[in-house]
Amino acid sequence: MVTVRPDAPIRRLKGASVAETRSAIVDLIRSSGTISRTELAERSGLTNATISKIVRTLLDDGLVSEVGYAESTGGKRAVLLELNSTAGYAVGVALDTAQDVYVLVDLSGRPIDARSVAGTGTESPEAVVARVARDVAVMLADHGIDRDTVIGIGVAGEGRLDLPGRVLRSTDSWSEWDDFALGHALTAATDLPVTVDNDANCAALGEFWSGRVPSTRDFATVYMATGIGCGLLVGGDVHRGASSNAGEIGHMSLRWDGPPCWCGSRGCLEVLAAPVAVVARARTDAALVARLGIDTTTDGDDARAVTADVRATFARVAAAAVQGDTGALALVEESAEYLARAILNLVNLLDLDEVYLAGPGFATAGERYLRAVQRELHAHAVMRGTHPVHVAMSAVGRDAAALGAAAAVLHARLTRTRAGRG
Repeated sequence: MVTVRPDAPIRRLKGASVAETRSAIVDLIRSSGTISRTELAERSGLTNATISKIVRTLLDDGLVSEVGYAESTGGKRAVLLELNSTAGYAVGVALDTAQDVYVLVDLSGRPIDARSVAGTGTESPEAVVARVARDVAVMLADHGIDRDTVIGIGVAGEGRLDLPGRVLRSTDSWSEWDDFALGHALTAATDLPVTVDNDANCAALGEFWSGRVPSTRDFATVYMATGIGCGLLVGGDVHRGASSNAGEIGHMSLRWDGPPCWCGSRGCLEVLAAPVAVVARARTDAALVARLGIDTTTDGDDARAVTADVRATFARVAAAAVQGDTGALALVEESAEYLARAILNLVNLLDLDEVYLAGPGFATAGERYLRAVQRELHAHAVMRGTHPVHVAMSAVGRDAAALGAAAAVLHARLTRTRAGRG
């Protein structure tokens, strides 16, 4: 894939395929806001004649519009081009045990609507597909959007991807989803193209699509909800690995003598630092339980209620930590230090330029986690003397997975690359 950003160096596209060249030009128009044909030629290294030919096809396809003139530089004023944001729409759906999130975006990636509903809980995959199809239809109808203008639906899930079958695989809590062809089932139910990816990859795509990160920089988005995952973008595209499951930072073992993890290892980041681990430790502190009014009930058959309770309790502990409660602060800081150590390993391994923290797990005490990661990288990153690693909270917000799922659809359409699995 060839992707060009307005703040990136000029990239020579000679020798690239027609599809790659067109994709790069579309992306440059989108990320620039408005741009002239001359500027497109300068940035891409293509001839004016080639740019004119590509732009003509984009105008004919309705993807680009002419929107006025650039300021005069002494000669004929250049016509400005802009992505036609109303030429298409995408829906992003983040499936989660406790809460599902839907977003609707236009062709530029601008959010039009976002809404939350009860999560998948213990619903069967078939029931979830039927419900999502209904919810998407309602959202489109609410905005008077013709289905023919919808490019597709992107789905972000908690599970792993099975590359050969292009299905969403289960986590320990999603056993019913094993071998379920979610993309194919939802396509059949909606008659729309569907891409499926995990929540961390989607969050990373959302960060990239926001225009915040140049395609010349390699970065990771660490996504924390109940567990912890990581999406990696290298050269403007998701790094997936052999089975499409790269980025399992939650199963990086940090303590060989640590508690066992469901994956079979011990001392994984997820059992040391994830919200579910913090809540489990908080429930063993009688004084903290009393001060914060924490419910110590840990069992139950309602997966949706159990997950929602874990997140609510973690938010309570995080809020107490921010307010200076010593017991809560110790738990959050321990979690943050483990996360920082894992991110350090990731940065040293991949020589990343940037790291972003995303997801609902960072909503309350995100700054605590951010400072811990910044300290660790500043002190111990192997290449710190060569280049600093920029660390920041995500610009996309707590709905990063859903917005990123919609971005995955746009990414695939406008850059003609494999943004996810159908």
